[in-house]
Amino acid sequence: MARFLLLQLRPETEASDDEYHAFLDKGGLEEARVHRIRLDREDLPDDLDPADYAGVIVGGGPGCVSDAPKDKDPVEARIEAACLSLMPKITGADIPFMGCCYGIGILAHHLGAEVSKARFGEAVGAVTCHLTDDGRLDPLTGALPAQFDAFVGHKEAVQHLPKGAVHLLSSGPCPYQMIRFGQNVYATQFHPEADAEGFETRIRIYRHKGYFAPEQADDLIAMCREADVTQPERLLQAFVSRYA
Repeated sequence: MARFLLLQLRPETEASDDEYHAFLDKGGLEEARVHRIRLDREDLPDDLDPADYAGVIVGGGPGCVSDAPKDKDPVEARIEAACLSLMPKITGADIPFMGCCYGIGILAHHLGAEVSKARFGEAVGAVTCHLTDDGRLDPLTGALPAQFDAFVGHKEAVQHLPKGAVHLLSSGPCPYQMIRFGQNVYATQFHPEADAEGFETRIRIYRHKGYFAPEQADDLIAMCREADVTQPERLLQAFVSRYA
């Protein structure tokens, strides 16, 4: 049975490990079925072929696709370049792909769409996502409720639907919460792997990264604990079940 390739972008070990276990838990995956690569620590193998995997999953991270090259941290610039290097093969061959958070920026940028901080940035917390007409028909999102809450917190967003992409999910703050390219290439703005405990970890770790005023951290953690975020993980389960 082919494994899934998980590319992680978080340089903080606690955040990376927590995200890794969240993907395993929410996706119903065993460690043996996942090839994990922490791109902050290692380069992609020269012989890596995304077609050798059941699917490719890209996690989130503190970097921004829209930052000017001179403003990018060298590690984040290397991570971004590594992810982008795989996208021509993934989109060209319609290889199963689930880009979460940072992943939608990578996909949209590769497809020529604008990713920026101009509009649609989101405060940290839960947001209500709505299925579009196409979302109701999609094999992954069609089984989700017409609306559900998911965790977000982003400085940048996709500014318009990439050419050739299908719009699956929207929200009030950010219209492009999930898109699909081809039949198998998906990306979400929200975090399908995140629950309240995991988001509390990220709030604590990234409290000085500019997502919110540091003194708001405790209130944001309390808000996340009260949120009813249970549906997004079904998206990961559907992705794994479809392509395993």
